[in-house]
Amino acid sequence: MTDLALEYTGQSANGAVSLRFPEAEYRARIARTRALMAARGIDALLVFAQESHFYLTGFDTAGYVFFQVGILTAADGPLTLLTRTPDKRQAEVNSLYDDVRIWLNAEDANPAIDLRNLMDEMGLRGAKVGVEFATYGLTAANGRSVEAAMAGFCTLEDASDIVRGQRLVKSPMELDYTRAAGRLADTATMAAIEAARPGAFDSALSGAAVTAMLGAGADMPSGGPLVNVGPRALFGRGIGGPRRIEEDDQVLIELAGSACRYHVVIEHTVSVGKTDPRQVSQMGVAIEALERIKEAAVPGERLGTLDDIHRSVLDGAGFAKARYAACGYALGCTFKPTWMDVPPMIYTGNPLVLTPGMVFFVHIMIPDTETGLVAGVGQTFAIGEEGRGVETFSDLPLQLWTV
Repeated sequence: MTDLALEYTGQSANGAVSLRFPEAEYRARIARTRALMAARGIDALLVFAQESHFYLTGFDTAGYVFFQVGILTAADGPLTLLTRTPDKRQAEVNSLYDDVRIWLNAEDANPAIDLRNLMDEMGLRGAKVGVEFATYGLTAANGRSVEAAMAGFCTLEDASDIVRGQRLVKSPMELDYTRAAGRLADTATMAAIEAARPGAFDSALSGAAVTAMLGAGADMPSGGPLVNVGPRALFGRGIGGPRRIEEDDQVLIELAGSACRYHVVIEHTVSVGKTDPRQVSQMGVAIEALERIKEAAVPGERLGTLDDIHRSVLDGAGFAKARYAACGYALGCTFKPTWMDVPPMIYTGNPLVLTPGMVFFVHIMIPDTETGLVAGVGQTFAIGEEGRGVETFSDLPLQLWTV
């Protein structure tokens, strides 16, 4: 059983630091990143994605909502972070960043200029610099300020894929955290189902789920829970404003368990009171599609094939108009606002080749607007070695739950 409170001691230029993985694993990730940078002729990488900060150095913060950037050079050298004062201490004692610089809030502050000056100090004038543009950690406004500040100073190119691509295949320790997240997701889901009764608010189910998982050692997930009741159960997203469960009703529950920021998502449907036999049949179709997808998820297969199966099963059952255009996405270590670790999404034609250690959430949603009934079911699994099948990170049965 994974000890969710376990920390490892590492060493940065600031002294001893506490990490969630052994230092050797971080150093191997940094070395792979530098090798990929060198192969593309990139002299330095500007790290804006919080997931990349965490993956490479262990730095865990919500400060990415402001201007915050790590600088990783292709050549061996200190790891440098430009951030704000509230993040300074944890960067120094809970990450492998060696040099933590601060930009200060002021009416005329322009941290992109501070970044350029820092890069000049590091000898990066005229360099080819990769930027993680595709992340919530770099707003469009901040991205424009970076491009303006670097004009004539260095050459920028989008390098959003360098770290993200590595993160697709999980290490043995990452899979251990994923297994723990699966157990937490099961605990949370059962707490929500047990709270489902006529008269209860949908928000009470969310509260029960979050309380159960946090009590078991989870991190707060990067999204959800999504608990939709009655006609809202056909929605693909959560919605504000509480709704009470009726005497005869339906509840869609989709939530993530999170262990050390690694997420496992599961989805289940609950029938409250009298169950419509059409919903039982509908759920049978959804379960069939999910099971067939798991059987097909083998090394060497194209990711898009999984959605081909989703479409074939649902269309054949008469739900072509109800189904979604994609049936899932990658999961891993993510930060708010979402647990979805995309790209990649699972859609027909996606050419990504499945590799052992990749982790995906597949959900089959059938929101039938003609009957007003929903059937939603989803599991998270890892691609196994050749001949071993997938590893599913949930022990809950696939069924229409009734209360």
